[in-house]
Amino acid sequence: MTLPSLFDWSGRLNPVTIGATREEGGTRSAHYTIGGDEDLPFLSGNGSGAGPLVAFEICDDPGIWSPIVAADEGDVVNDPGEWARHAEREHHPDLIRLYLNSTRRRGFSDFSGISRTVESVLQATGLPLIIEGSIDPAIDSDVFQRCGEAAEGERVLLGTAEAGRYRSIAAAAMAYHHPMIAQSPIDINLAKQLNILLREIGVPSDRIVIDPYTGALGYGFEYSYSVMERIRFSALRGDGDLAMPMISAPVDSLNVREIREAPPGEQGQAAVMWEYVSALSAAVAGAAIVCVRHPGTVTLVKESLAGLSGEQPAGGTGGD
Repeated sequence: MTLPSLFDWSGRLNPVTIGATREEGGTRSAHYTIGGDEDLPFLSGNGSGAGPLVAFEICDDPGIWSPIVAADEGDVVNDPGEWARHAEREHHPDLIRLYLNSTRRRGFSDFSGISRTVESVLQATGLPLIIEGSIDPAIDSDVFQRCGEAAEGERVLLGTAEAGRYRSIAAAAMAYHHPMIAQSPIDINLAKQLNILLREIGVPSDRIVIDPYTGALGYGFEYSYSVMERIRFSALRGDGDLAMPMISAPVDSLNVREIREAPPGEQGQAAVMWEYVSALSAAVAGAAIVCVRHPGTVTLVKESLAGLSGEQPAGGTGGD
């Protein structure tokens, strides 16, 4: 059902496209254009973009990932390509978010392995990808160069730029024509400043997705929610420096005490509910993409988002 807008907004969110189909020079089975919104989430239905979308997170180093996920997924977590294929077939997310968390081990230098991992995931799944690279300025240039090159033509969403380290990822994003994530620590002014810095070095506004940094539920999430609302309000009021769609990926949701200390056999259920409430709340605050790690969360979130939107759950056919 379409409701009349409660406000007379003057602004509109920039559309950002993720994924490229064969007709567009890529190999993805779908692409999504997020953004384009002209009102608050789930109100008037007058946005032109897809969403909110659900991204399922996988990684290339399960040894430093939540054991709750490995317990549910099994040996497939040891091969990022197989894990991506399994996730698409069994969990049906809209996107896959690949964390190259092996780059976060001390002394990492296997840059050719980064290329192989990205290529294997692209071959294994047709879903649009989000690729999360390194967090060390000393290796950022090599890591993001490899990511951008291996995914050339696929229009992946590269992450993540921060105020102190954004030039390497921006260079790779622009060179290989990928959109990118700009993350700031739960502060609307810092989010705006980073977007300005990126635009000053040549990143187009329609290739920036804001990550306002989302704390886990009960561990700062309420602050993130407030900042996300303020970003959305500012964008709709005409602030072009904040008129970018948002992504929400709560930090370490599956490692919070309430899940770790849940009774044996109940950790998985606790993890799903923790992620579910966080993801749904983030979407209400304005996130165009919500990220989850437990496979049981995907369907639950998609069904609820579809209900709020008055639509059927997205099946990966894209939308723009």
